Amino acid sequence: MKSRQMIHFLLFFSILGAVLDVSLGDDPSESYWLLRVKAQLNDPSGVLNNWSPEVHVCGWYGVTCSDDQLKMVGLNLTNSGLSGTISPEYGFLASLEMLDLSSNSLTGSIPPELSKLQNLKSLLLYSNSLSSEIPVELGLLKKLQVLRIGDNLLSGKIIPDIGNLSELRVLGLAYCQFKGSIPLEIGNLKNLMSLDLQKNRLSGQIPQEISSCEVLENFAASNNMLEGDIPSWVGSLKKLQILNLANNSLTGPIPTEIGGLSNLRYLNLLSNRLTGEIPRELNGLVQLEMLDLSENNLSGSISLSSTQLKNLNALFLSDNMLTGGLPNNFCWSSSSLKQLILARNELSGKFPLELINCSSLQQLDLSDNNFEGSLPSSLDKLQKLTDLLLNNNSFTGVLPPEIGNISTLENLYLFDNMITGSIPEQLGKLDKLSTLYLYDNQMTGSIPRELTDCSSLTAIDFFGNHFSGSIPATIGRLKNLVVLHLRQNEFSGPVPPSLGYCTKLQLLALADNKLSGTLPPTFQFLSELSTITLYNNSLEGPLPESFFLLKSLRKINFSHNRFEGTITALCGLNLLTALDLTNNSFSGPIPSTLGMSMNLTRIRLAHNHLTGNIPSQLGQLSELTFLDLSFNNLDGNVPSQLSNCGKLEHLLLSNNNYTGAIPSWLGGLEELGELDLSSNALQGSIPRELGNCSKLLKLSLHSNNLSGVIPLEIGNLIALNVLDLQKNKLSGTIPSTIQQCKKLFELRLSENFLTGPIPSELGQLTELQVILDLSRNSFSGEIPSSLGNMVKLERLNLSSNQLQGEVPPSLRKLTSLHMLNLSNNHLQGRLPLTFSGFPLSSFLGNKELCGPPLALCSSQAMEKSLSKGEVAGIVAAIVFVSALICLTMLYMMVRIWCNWRRVLISSSEGSGAELKREEMWIHGNEKRRNNGDYWKMNSWLAPSHEKHPSSTCIFQLKMDVESPDRTSL
Repeated sequence: MKSRQMIHFLLFFSILGAVLDVSLGDDPSESYWLLRVKAQLNDPSGVLNNWSPEVHVCGWYGVTCSDDQLKMVGLNLTNSGLSGTISPEYGFLASLEMLDLSSNSLTGSIPPELSKLQNLKSLLLYSNSLSSEIPVELGLLKKLQVLRIGDNLLSGKIIPDIGNLSELRVLGLAYCQFKGSIPLEIGNLKNLMSLDLQKNRLSGQIPQEISSCEVLENFAASNNMLEGDIPSWVGSLKKLQILNLANNSLTGPIPTEIGGLSNLRYLNLLSNRLTGEIPRELNGLVQLEMLDLSENNLSGSISLSSTQLKNLNALFLSDNMLTGGLPNNFCWSSSSLKQLILARNELSGKFPLELINCSSLQQLDLSDNNFEGSLPSSLDKLQKLTDLLLNNNSFTGVLPPEIGNISTLENLYLFDNMITGSIPEQLGKLDKLSTLYLYDNQMTGSIPRELTDCSSLTAIDFFGNHFSGSIPATIGRLKNLVVLHLRQNEFSGPVPPSLGYCTKLQLLALADNKLSGTLPPTFQFLSELSTITLYNNSLEGPLPESFFLLKSLRKINFSHNRFEGTITALCGLNLLTALDLTNNSFSGPIPSTLGMSMNLTRIRLAHNHLTGNIPSQLGQLSELTFLDLSFNNLDGNVPSQLSNCGKLEHLLLSNNNYTGAIPSWLGGLEELGELDLSSNALQGSIPRELGNCSKLLKLSLHSNNLSGVIPLEIGNLIALNVLDLQKNKLSGTIPSTIQQCKKLFELRLSENFLTGPIPSELGQLTELQVILDLSRNSFSGEIPSSLGNMVKLERLNLSSNQLQGEVPPSLRKLTSLHMLNLSNNHLQGRLPLTFSGFPLSSFLGNKELCGPPLALCSSQAMEKSLSKGEVAGIVAAIVFVSALICLTMLYMMVRIWCNWRRVLISSSEGSGAELKREEMWIHGNEKRRNNGDYWKMNSWLAPSHEKHPSSTCIFQLKMDVESPDRTSL
């Protein structure tokens, strides 16, 4: 009985479950888990509002159910504005075949629980902010065909477990932060059709195992750090349509095997280190539409031809070392080529006429090559051309007027060539022309009025030509003009008032011309004007008061004109960063409202007639780096508020009427590189705080009333190049610490009251070159010999001091000197011979100084000019020579006496013998004299050669004396 009841009970629940299945049509667990997923998402757009129990789950936003509505097979929430994390609860949606959460703002990691979705075929999580590494569990999704998780913050290595996804067709891992090498296991994906690894940090070589992916159609690994050669086995991927290896470090030649990829449509090898020539085999890529080999080290000639590459739309070969011209059959009339970019190579020859056949060409860039000759008039056959870039070549001749027939032309770049002649008026027909750059050529003539018919023009740049005449009065018709650059030409006449109607103008450069007259009041309409440069013209008159309306102005340069009046109109411009009004005739005070331009970095108001004080409001300019108020009539003190300008690098206040002391707070301007307070009426001492300005390169305080000593802290300025303290009332000695300023190349301390010796430490300033000027002081003592170490010095002035002693011989090493002044001192002795080329005035006023160019030195002066060692050497030489002469004379006297004695003894013998001996005396000596043995100077000056004859003579005399006695015996 009980068993029967149990059977009935089970039967009831089975029937009830079937009824519920039919009535509800879904698994209640799926809706439950989806609601759990929803709870972890932020949904500001409310796209998940219909995710509720009141709505059938198959009707929920993004949900796709099976045809029988019995199970959920897809969830697509792409681009729904969702944020939050990917819930692990997705793992309970067991029947899910497609999950698309791409293009949202999801964060966190990819949950490993997704591996439970064993029916999943497509997982799309790209374009979020997911982080961490790829979970290895994804390798368990055996049915997965599409895995796209790129464009996230994923990092780590690409897991080799991906190689287990044997059904995978699409693998997208681009735009992440993966590193390491490409896993070899990818070669196991025999069904893989698309492999996208772009924009990561992958390194190493391209693994050969990828060659096993025989059905691969898309292989993109650009923007990584791959290295090594492009493998030749790439040519075995016969189904490949896209090969993108751009922006890596691949080396070696382009493999010729790539030419066998007959299905290839896109080949991008941009920005690698490839070498060698472009293989001719690439002409076999008959389906190729885009080829980019730019930014490599390819050389040789261009061997490609669009007559063979019939589908080629774009060819980029720029930034290589290609030479020669283009092949004769490069293009034909039915060519598909639209973009040809050959810039920055070494191509040469005349303009390639082969291009005229490329009738479909839209963009042609031959810039930065070595092309020459004139431009062909047949250019107008390129009727679809929008961009023509021929700049930075050596094209000559005139600009062909036929260019005006290319009605589609938008950008014409011809700058930096040698084009001559005038602008053809036919250019006025180019109503689509937007950019016209003709700068850095040799063009002449005026701007044709017809050019103002090019209503689409946004940028005109004619800088650095020889254009003349006036700016067209109809320039205001160019309503879209943003840039007008006419600098460095010979334009004359007034600035046309209609220019003020170019209301979109942002840059106006009319500098370096011959413009005259006043600025038109219509400038008030240039509300978008950012930069205006009018320097080096002859413009005059006051500035229009309406200038204060030009709130977009950032840079103003009106220097070297004849403007007058006040500068009030230029003050209070909030965006202004640079103001240069140098060398005009502006007058009146500097307006305090200039301090309202808080972005100012440069103020240059030198060489005007400005009066009054420096406004304290300038201290508000915290970004100021350059302040030049020199050569005006400003007075008062330097305001302490300028100490707030902590970025100040150049402070130039010379040639004014400032009074008071040099403020010590200047030492707090740590970025100061140039300080010029010269030619004012400043008093007091030089503040030691200036030694804190460690970046100071130039310090000029000359022509003031400064007193006291030069502070020791001046030696802290180790970067100093120029120190000019002349024409003050400084006293004391030159501090020895100045030797630390080893980068000085100009030192001027003249016309002060400096005393003491010139420190020998100055000789360590071996970089001194321009001048060392210590004149008109009271220096004493000798000139230090260490000054001879300044071998680069060009000018040396030590005049009008109390220097004494001799001019050091070491100064002869100053071979670069072309100005020397030692006059009006107490110097003595002989000048070094190397100074003989300097004028007499360089040494006057030194009574005991001699030698060229002064009077020749006397013997006494010569003796004085010799050192003690030299004197001792000369005396010893004289004594030696005198002794030698005396010995020689003594020897000759003894010799004569010997001969005389021999004659006397011989006279006592018979007449025959006497006659014979007399003949021997006479004739024998003649013979000997003829032989020159005794009468040569060298003989009698060499006593050693005469020792034996002298002794023989003496012994012979004794024998002759004794001989008669022996005869008698």
